[in-house]
Amino acid sequence: MSRQRVAILCEYPTLNGGERSMLSVLDAIDDPALEFVVMGPQKGALAEAVEHRGIEYESIQFQDAAGRRIERDQMITQVISAVRRCGADLLHGNSLAMGRLTGAIASQISIHCTSHLRDIVRLSQAAVRDLNQNQHLVAVSRATRDFHVAQGVSAERTVVVHNGVDLDQFRPRVPDGRIKAELQLDAASKLIATIGQIGLRKGQDVLAAAARQVIAGFPDAHFVLIGERNSRKQENVEFERALVEQFPAGRLHCLGYRDDIPRLLPEFDLLVHPARQEPFGRVLLEAAACGIPIVATDVGGTSEMLTNGESALLVPPDDPERMAAAIEVLLHDDEQRRLLASAARSRIEADFSIGRAAEAHRQLWSSAAGGSSTSVSGEFR
Repeated sequence: MSRQRVAILCEYPTLNGGERSMLSVLDAIDDPALEFVVMGPQKGALAEAVEHRGIEYESIQFQDAAGRRIERDQMITQVISAVRRCGADLLHGNSLAMGRLTGAIASQISIHCTSHLRDIVRLSQAAVRDLNQNQHLVAVSRATRDFHVAQGVSAERTVVVHNGVDLDQFRPRVPDGRIKAELQLDAASKLIATIGQIGLRKGQDVLAAAARQVIAGFPDAHFVLIGERNSRKQENVEFERALVEQFPAGRLHCLGYRDDIPRLLPEFDLLVHPARQEPFGRVLLEAAACGIPIVATDVGGTSEMLTNGESALLVPPDDPERMAAAIEVLLHDDEQRRLLASAARSRIEADFSIGRAAEAHRQLWSSAAGGSSTSVSGEFR
């Protein structure tokens, strides 16, 4: 049986939501007709994770020796060379920025190009033109698809494939107190977690403002921040620097990047996701699958996953008072926390398993790598 080789082009060396979502899809695809190679920066957690899986890895140099991003033409040249070296039958960009590259490359190579749309951001007309050169675009939510189609991205080429989660890896567990022991906190403390990259878009400053209100009614509440800042933009550098001072003194615990999230999530009383924009939050999938009560902002694709009052409490973005009130409601009511958590787990089991997501990707890539130009607009099942 001849195999179709699918090359996945990744922008960053780190393991954030987009990278972890893609790796979980590759782990779950069991099709002898498909073979994968990942292309990305030479060193980092991504390369290590790919090589640990026994998947071929092709290094792409996106920065020069001084850490500056290289010119676009140089990137294109490198990617084309890597595609030819590995004999790829299809090239897939794992982010919007990589989708611009795969689109620009599409007319220069004889294989099909596809890409993910994992962000809800304003696009230039040049970006729209690049993206529309791909054979297919994969949006992680209907909200993401609709936003970009309204900007001129091709509706006929854009399909929705929601992220999925491994329901065995992320499952309800009895807490064992590991975080409280690590942080030397009293057993009666309430732990409220937020997980994600540190930056303006993720809204950790809104949670800081809400925390000041929460602490007044729950003096044993502690806030745990998991994640790190990847952006080098000055606004995000300053955002991170100011964040600790915005939380009540002694109540914020920064754990940085962690690779043991499946074991950590069951230790928290609540997961709060204060994002100003969220195409389809992977951490929400993971927390819901672990049966953790969730308070989240009702932005982007979040309501496609969670229903307010049924499987989570959803609040408007940039509204610390409403966020604090939702947190307080759940800290007061053990039974409501239990009901929301159970409903969230059931929702993920029904519609957002990694097996379902992997099968949608398998069908899409098999079709595209085989040369099919069938329209896949809408949701791909």
